[in-house]
Amino acid sequence: MKKTGAQIIVKLLEDLGIKTLAGIPGGSILPLYDELNRSSIQHVLVRQEQAAGFIAQGMTRSTGLPAVCLATSGPGAMNLLTSVADARADSIPIIAITGQVNTTLIGTDAFQEADTFGLSFPITKHSVMVKDAHELLEIIPQAFAIACTGRPGPVLIDIPRNVQLQEVEFDKWPQIKAVNDFAKQCANCSEYTKDYENNRNVKHCEHLQLEDKSEEKISMIKEALYKAKKPVLYCGGGCNNPYAAKAIADIQEIYPMPLVTSLMGLGCYPESKKEFIGMVGMHGSYAANLAMYEADLVIAAGVRFDDRATGVVSKFCPNAKVIHIDIDAAEVDKIMPAKISMVYPVDKAFEELKEVFAKDKNSEKIQNSDRDAWLEKIIKTKKENDSITMGRPQGEKLTNPREFISSVPALAEKAGIKAQDLIVTTDVGQHQMWAAQYYPIESARSFLTSGSLGTMGFGLPAAIGASLANPDKRVICFSGDGSIMMNIQEMATLAELNLPVTVIVFQNGTLGMVYQQQKYLFEKNYSASVFARQPDLLSIARGFCIEAIDADSDPEWYKKAFDSKRGNKPCFVRCSVDSEENVLPFVPGGKANIESIRD
Repeated sequence: MKKTGAQIIVKLLEDLGIKTLAGIPGGSILPLYDELNRSSIQHVLVRQEQAAGFIAQGMTRSTGLPAVCLATSGPGAMNLLTSVADARADSIPIIAITGQVNTTLIGTDAFQEADTFGLSFPITKHSVMVKDAHELLEIIPQAFAIACTGRPGPVLIDIPRNVQLQEVEFDKWPQIKAVNDFAKQCANCSEYTKDYENNRNVKHCEHLQLEDKSEEKISMIKEALYKAKKPVLYCGGGCNNPYAAKAIADIQEIYPMPLVTSLMGLGCYPESKKEFIGMVGMHGSYAANLAMYEADLVIAAGVRFDDRATGVVSKFCPNAKVIHIDIDAAEVDKIMPAKISMVYPVDKAFEELKEVFAKDKNSEKIQNSDRDAWLEKIIKTKKENDSITMGRPQGEKLTNPREFISSVPALAEKAGIKAQDLIVTTDVGQHQMWAAQYYPIESARSFLTSGSLGTMGFGLPAAIGASLANPDKRVICFSGDGSIMMNIQEMATLAELNLPVTVIVFQNGTLGMVYQQQKYLFEKNYSASVFARQPDLLSIARGFCIEAIDADSDPEWYKKAFDSKRGNKPCFVRCSVDSEENVLPFVPGGKANIESIRD
């Protein structure tokens, strides 16, 4: 059969089960768009390429399935790269397909030419430039396998225009699984997949250098836990999926201990459970940071000990034996030395540990009074130190953003939407930390935020992506008046799609997190952090044909914002907060996490 490169791309994406993708057309990717318009795939036209990548992330972060975004060459691809770098930083498997100038023009400074491959190389898990359309038959399926296998991450495929138009002849289409089947395979490792690096068939994950002595390591972990008097379970983004969450819950049933998370780990264990102590780090709860500081054993699962979580590394968990479980061998001993390490999927490690524990369920090794007292002490510390007014200016009469955020699920239920049917995205700034601290996150993949790269502008397009992938859910985007302006043009995309997304913007007239750090660290020298003029955000939203509500003047704003009877349309909510509201606790640079500012 004979097919063009563009036809091959579209057919393989359809075979992989891609239903929706986002992007913007341009000269160097028009052949692909020409075929795309004849396909079964829904294309979401964004207003800036960065948003296409964040829409893909919203889809992937909420489902675990890889999603696709498109951009043309030069400025289109460069706009996209911010969202690709964000995906790499948070281990999110997206596929970015970019157009490139004709191969004969590469290196001539042609119109809209940029070295996308070179620029993307350090910010992707894998990137490739396609030189011949035949290669697409292998490269497209390979990209999905690489993105999902082991520690996930983004893959970028740069395809020159003439390669998209090139007609090639081949005998048959490659046999590939749909992405949802591949994800199931990732979960159970029961079937064979392709090791593209060594061109052989292997059991999935076999070629990831996983531990070949898992039974021995599990036994060592079990004995360390039995000896511990002050254990803590520290969970990161590698735990934020339903499989790991279930395994963690099973472990906590048998061997309860204080559980803390990184920002990316929020959702792996219900906030309502007493063992959940909170987020660690710069804006983590005092109880969570104290638990880590006083622990004699820390099981670090799916975490990489990033600087925002650890603060001063030597003072993070100075008295603890560290057990590090992670899918990525490169993370072991990179920052924190581990007494026991296990390069292994977190869910499988905990499943195996649970089976070992089950044999000793009623023994004194598990029923330990010292550990019970330790857990109760940390729970008590949390109750005594967590406050809905922490960081609030005295006598302030404007809305308390912490109270506002914490009340959202209950208000949504009043309007007829169950709390479990909500997905939250955030932008980056003070509102992000308030949401992380006070929004009651109960399940994995229900709280989507830009963690490591901290990209302002993430929230709105990510909410669009999450809504596209979860049409039966209501998506809430928390943002600030700084972050929302980064990708506010995507309000047009939201309006066109008419999705059930509620955008809640806290307006304080500042770049809130910058303003706060200048307050505490730079003697209130507010350099370039206060807006001279404040836009009328409600009018802007209405200008995009989206219903806008002022929560300042309408105490029943939630009835419109979450009313499913209105047809699940988008809604924009503005809420004024004082610029002097602080995100506390706050750990200044150079201080241990337990030396946080709390009032």
